[in-house]
Amino acid sequence: MEMKTESRIPEHKRQRKDELVDAIKGDIGVCGWIIMILSALFAAIIFPFSIWFCIKIIKEYERAVVFRLGRIVSGKARGPGLMFILPCTDNFIKVDLRVISFAIPPQEILTKDSVTTTVDGVVYYKIENAIRSVANVNNVHLATAQLAQTTLRNILGTQTLSSILSNREEIAHNIQSILDTATQQWGVKVERVEMRDVRLPVQMQRAMAAEAEAVREARAKIVAAEGEMNASRALKEASMVICESPAALQLRYLQTLNTIATENNSTIIFPIPIDLLQSVIKK
Repeated sequence: MEMKTESRIPEHKRQRKDELVDAIKGDIGVCGWIIMILSALFAAIIFPFSIWFCIKIIKEYERAVVFRLGRIVSGKARGPGLMFILPCTDNFIKVDLRVISFAIPPQEILTKDSVTTTVDGVVYYKIENAIRSVANVNNVHLATAQLAQTTLRNILGTQTLSSILSNREEIAHNIQSILDTATQQWGVKVERVEMRDVRLPVQMQRAMAAEAEAVREARAKIVAAEGEMNASRALKEASMVICESPAALQLRYLQTLNTIATENNSTIIFPIPIDLLQSVIKK
């Protein structure tokens, strides 16, 4: 039991050390207070001119992370509006909270079925926690862009070409969820991911076009064969009906002559009696 508690304590301390920097409140010490008092006195001495250095304006879509002697002041970002800082001891970093978009450069990817393709996309994100974006990552925008490129390559490398072309929205949603989970500790919220273009080599495009053309020709031949089969069945049924009534053949012959006569042509038709033809056939 004692060994278990000893093993738990370092792990708990390690977890506390690895916690995200989002609300820090620490004592600056005696020397820090002395430096702050001297800084305040200096600002009071040069009061007419210190206003230009001590008062800053933060816009509505911005937040300022203020560092006082290296520590984040009050554990939260300031703004919008006027902000007062002490000279020599305070410095601040402005963070833009608006939605930011960047284009993923074209990535050459080898798909699961060994097809080389080039894919690019667009990522939309915004900063939700200004302190995390400053204290937990060196350059949040560069880190997000590089992570988006790596995630795009990893996800598309496990997909076939047909799935990439047919399931673009689903793949984009998976990339968005992975990016959102990974960038949460940076104070970033990924709003949307879109795949803009999937480019194939020219030879692959020709092969796919030839394959599609062959499939269409095969379907056309099948449809034509089915039409011939249905027509032959209809002719067979018609012949059986005509054989049951000899007068029906004569009526059909007269209808054919009537149809030919209505057309504008110079063909002359001499009808021959059916009985005469039957006697000739019998002989």
